[in-house]
Order: sequence, then structure tokens, then C-alpha cells
Amino acid sequence: MFSSGSRRTRLERVAALELPPAHWRRLMEVVGRRQIWTRVLFALALAVLLCVVIQGWAPPFEFRLGQVPTRTVVARVSFLDPLETQRRREWTVRQVPWVYVHDPSGLAAIRQDWEELVRAIEEGAVEGQYREHIFTPSWNTLDPARASKYFEAFRLAVLGTPGAEELKKILADTLAPYETTGLTLHPLPKEPEGHPNEILVYPVGQPEKKRRVKIAQVWIQNPESLQRQMEPRLSMAPEAARWMEQWLWERLQRLGSTLQWDRSATEQAQQEALQQAGPLEVFWREGLPLAKAGQPISSQQLRLLRLEHEAFLRERSWGQRLLRASAISLLVFGALVVCGVYLFYKKRGLLRDVRRLSVLTALLVATVVLMQLGAVDPWGAELLPMLLFAQVATIAYGPELALLLCGLVSLVVGLGLGDLFGGMLVWLGASAAAIVQTRRIRSRSKPISIGFTSGLVAVALSVVVQALENQPLWESLLWKAAFPWVWAVGAGFLMSGLLPFVEKAFGVLTDISLLELTDAQHPLLQELVRRAPSTYNHSITVGVMAEAAANAIGARGLLVRAGAYFHDIGKMLNPGYFTENQPPDEDHHASLAPAVSSLVIIAHVKDGADLARQHHLPEPIIDLICQHHGTTRVEYFYARAAEQTQNDSNGKNGASVDESAYRYPGPKPQTKEACVLMLADAVEGACRSLVDPTPGRLQNVVQQVTERRLEDGQFDESDLTLRELRIIQDSLIKSLIAIYHTRIKYPEPKPV
Repeated sequence: MFSSGSRRTRLERVAALELPPAHWRRLMEVVGRRQIWTRVLFALALAVLLCVVIQGWAPPFEFRLGQVPTRTVVARVSFLDPLETQRRREWTVRQVPWVYVHDPSGLAAIRQDWEELVRAIEEGAVEGQYREHIFTPSWNTLDPARASKYFEAFRLAVLGTPGAEELKKILADTLAPYETTGLTLHPLPKEPEGHPNEILVYPVGQPEKKRRVKIAQVWIQNPESLQRQMEPRLSMAPEAARWMEQWLWERLQRLGSTLQWDRSATEQAQQEALQQAGPLEVFWREGLPLAKAGQPISSQQLRLLRLEHEAFLRERSWGQRLLRASAISLLVFGALVVCGVYLFYKKRGLLRDVRRLSVLTALLVATVVLMQLGAVDPWGAELLPMLLFAQVATIAYGPELALLLCGLVSLVVGLGLGDLFGGMLVWLGASAAAIVQTRRIRSRSKPISIGFTSGLVAVALSVVVQALENQPLWESLLWKAAFPWVWAVGAGFLMSGLLPFVEKAFGVLTDISLLELTDAQHPLLQELVRRAPSTYNHSITVGVMAEAAANAIGARGLLVRAGAYFHDIGKMLNPGYFTENQPPDEDHHASLAPAVSSLVIIAHVKDGADLARQHHLPEPIIDLICQHHGTTRVEYFYARAAEQTQNDSNGKNGASVDESAYRYPGPKPQTKEACVLMLADAVEGACRSLVDPTPGRLQNVVQQVTERRLEDGQFDESDLTLRELRIIQDSLIKSLIAIYHTRIKYPEPKPV
């Protein structure tokens, strides 16, 4: 705080950024003076957006199927039950018979055809072709000979017993009831809204003469039912009776029905029935019990609880909604501020980079949305996007930030789903299990095993939550607890397929990709072997040393080894200008000025980065290539230039060497991995020139190289600590001693 001045003066000075306190000054250095409020407003906007996504103005619905409430749940407000109301309306409508118009003219035509047929037989006119046209039943399965025999029996019945008049009377008596009530060969009604047993029928043009008729009285279902109606009246030979029944069924099939549905009259009758029935709405009054304590919630009770919750939300005032939304927005904003503090101290580059920060925000919001959509009872698929987010965040941003972000997502989704305790415990526990295992992915099957383990953790935590919430561990609940395992394994399979796309989208490398890069058959490494074999050997040695040192401080050793393999690929363009590739009796720099030689040496960094981009190497590898020399000075040629300047006669006039011309363009190492690679490369090259590399001399070289880099400020832009620097020194010394250990001199073989 400021030591003097009024409160107004202090605020003015802070606003003007004059003499700010230490923490404020550090914050200004990280995000800039103007950008700090932009980040605050961005966090506030994100909090409001997340509140909108989870509908923070509305209290969430907290009940699930099979859940056992610890107290009796009563209705907070009165609400309408639309399902029961609809059922009442449907029942009332079903009691109203459908209205049909009856046209008996078709039956009269059938009776007239029958009389003409009988008269033709009496007159002997039914012979040959005419007879075949009269009797052609579509369902007749008799062969022509038997059909002709049956018709002959019918003809004899007309001419003999029972006779023509009796047969006319039989058909008239059979059709008489249908001429009054109607006839159909189709089931009535065609839709479930009608009365199942009765209809209303009126003659054509006489709607006032409606009469209630049983459906069974007008519906002839099949030929057998027609046969049962006619058999008591038919006192003739069976063949004649069969022919008569077939003839009548054929005509009825052609007719189909004498009834036509009157839609308008039916709808009018239904509306009148609804009006006469009075109020049909089913209301649940405030205070009525909806679910009893100690009993599992059934599907019917869950439906009523949802209806009550929706009615409760509709009755909330705008003030209540705004108050709850503001509270949740502020809570989420506070959580985002905590994340921002972490970024300030641990991930400052991410806090500066607007593009990366936007990608992280989009990933976070998408996860919340997918978890909201996946929270469908009883499946509970919200764990799947949560685990995918945890693994992607770990790969892209590191385990610490991933765990913090998973806590934020769990909090937001827990507020949205009303499951702050149980849900957060399961989601965060499973995510933590996935994050711990995602730090090192060295095989394609690793994401699947991560999902398997995370699923087991989620199942165990689900059972624990059920026990803590006094839920009985019945078979159904245990079965629901197994769903998280299914979604976790599914997330593992999805992550296994999405892994290459995640690496490309976020510009990161997993151990799988790094192992592929360290393959000696890589085209760049093969070209390096062919053009500069000594540089290749140097790179392999540096890779082994750097990997061990990086692992010792908890950095990514495999990344350092991959970077070491490619860090000097630029030398293959001019291999003869580098000491390790020069024959003993050749020196390409002898005829060059020190400044030119320095340019050739320094150029291998830019050439290496260009080659890496041409061969589509990942950005982290290119960064290591660009940073492995930082902004160090090419000491040998700088010393030669200084010596030449001093010996030059113009040196007496105060001429000096431009040091910037002998420094690498940088940037300085930005990560611990780049620092390790810088030291490993420098000490390996320095130790190659030792005539007698004893352990003491090796240790002295490592210490001198490290001190020069430290004094030159090469580690200022990384988060490397002095303790880690000491560990790196010790690891490099051990590796160098192992490489340059004393060997036994074997005696020369004696000639035989």
C-alpha cells in the first residue's frame, strides 16, 4: 500500500498507474494496463453466459426416478394435470357414438338382382355364357366342374323345393335388418375416439331420425358369419345353400358398406357431450402430497413433480429470477477470478494470448452445454463430456489447470442440475482420476484404460453418494450407478480417436507423437545422417542427456529428447562450417572474417526452423530449435573479432566490436524443456574438446557453462528455479561421466 496521501489521492494514483503497489505492478507487467479491465469484463461476461446456459434464474428440478425422498414432498403451488385432463376428455368423447348416414339403395339393388336371377332360372334363360356372368365369386375355390354342379343344385331348388318365392323371401328376410340399420364389411369406428360398441345411424336426408345401433348388428366380419345368419332359413340341399351364400357374399363385397361417416355431425355430438360434462380439468391443490418419504419415486410421481416444478417456475416474479441469476453469476465470476489468479502466477502466456484464451473459453462452454444436454434420467450421460474435457484440458494446458477447470465446470453444472454435492463429487473424482493418468500417454490404448479406471472411480463414488444421501442400494440403483462406467469407457474410446485432432487443434504433443518423432527413420534425421553424421551423433547424445535431466526436474523428457534430435538440423545445409563435421586438416573459416563466420554459424538456427516447417514438424519442436541457443554469443568468433580489432591500427582510435552481430536472434528459452536442451547442448559440445575428460574437469565445465548462461540472463523468461538448475547440473554431470568414463586399455595382440 502507499505510505502517504489521502484515500482519494491513492485511488487517483492507482488509476493513473503512478507508483503502484508490487502486486499491481506485476499484474500490469503480465497483461498490460488496458487489458486488465478487458480480462475482468471478459470473465464477467463468461459468468453471465454460463448462467444463461444453465438457466440460473430458475431453480433446478432435483428429483429422479427411483429416488427415495427423506421427507414427504408436497405441492408448493396449485397446478393443472394435462395428462389426466386429456384422459378425461378422451373418455368423455369415447362415450359419444359416431354418426353414420345409411343409404339402403345398394341392398335394394342386390335384392332386385336376386329376383331377376330367380325369374331367369324359372324361365330357363340361364344357360351357357349367361350363367357364367351371373356367378363369378372372387373367393370361390371350387373347380369349374363342381361350381357347375352346385349351380345345378341351386337351379333345382328354384324350380322345386323350396321354390322361387321362398328363396326370394329368404334373401329379403336376410337383408331386411340391414336395410333398416345399415351394413358394413369394415370395422367401425376406424379411430379410437369413437364408442367401441355403438353408433348413431340415420337414413339419407333424414338426420332427425337418428337411432342408436350396436356395431355387431351392422358388421359382417366374414363369410362364415353370413353363413351362420342364413343357415336357419335355408331348407335345401347343401350344394344349393353354398351357392346362394357365395352369390350373396360376392354382391356384399362389391357393395362394401351402406354407411358413410358424418364427420360434422359426429364432431358436433362430441362437443355437446364435452359441454354437458362440465369442467374436466384435473388440478392438484397446494399442499397436497406428491411423493411420500421413504418410498421410491415412481414414473407417475415424477411426472407430477415435474408439472409442479414447472408451475412453480411460472409463478416466480422477475425480481426473484433476477436475484437468483445475479447470485449465480457472481458465484461463477468468483470461481473464474480464482482461475485467473492461477493463470497469473502459473500460465501467464495463456492469460496474454487472446486466441488461446478464447479457445479455452469455447471448450469450457461447450462442455457445460453438452453436460446439460446429457443429463437425461436415468442415463446420466453428463460424465462423458466431462471426462473428454478433463483429458483435452490436461493435454493442452497441463494437469493443474485441467483440475481447476474441471472443478469450475462441476460447480457450474452442479448449480444447473441441482446436484452440487453428489454430482460434483462424482464428476470431479472421475475427472481427477483421468487427469492423473493423462499426463503420460505413450500408447493408443492408454485413453481406453484411462476411461476404464475413471469409470470404476465414478461407480464407487456414485455408490458412496447414494449411501450418504440415504438411498437404498437396491438393484435398480446399483444398475444406474453402473452407467458412469459405461460413459467413462465410451469417453476413452472417443478420446483415442480424437487424440490426433486434439494435438493439431491445440498445437501440443503427446508422448505418442513424440515417440513417432524420435524414430530414426524420419526423413530429416536420415538426411542429417547422410550430410552431417557427426552432428547426428551429437544430437543423439544430447537427447539422451537432456531427457534424463528433464525427467529429474519433472519436465517432459521425451519432448526434450525429440527436440534434441532435430535441434541442429540446420547444420546439414553447411555441414563443413561446423567443427564436429570438419576434417582435421580443413578449416572453412580460415579465409572468412569473424563476422561472416558468425553469420554462418548463427544461420543454422533459422535454417533448422525453416526445414522443420517444410517437413511439418510440430510447433513445440520448432520452438526448441529456435530457443536452444537463446540470445547467447558466439564466443569463439567474437573473441577473434575483438583480437583483430585490438591488433588493428584503428583500434587505438577507440573502435570496438558490435556484440549484437555475434549473438543468436533468440528468443530466450521460454520453458524448462528449452533450458535443459540449451545446457545439454552447450556442455556436450564443450566436453568434446577436453583432452582428458576426468570427472572433476567435466563437473567444472558444466558449472562454468551453467553460470555463464545464468549470468547472461538466458533463463529469465522461463519459470526455471535455482533448485531445478542445480538438479539439471547434477544430472548432466552424471551423464557426462557415464559417457566419458575411463576405459581399460587392452594390450595389442602379439604376432604369432
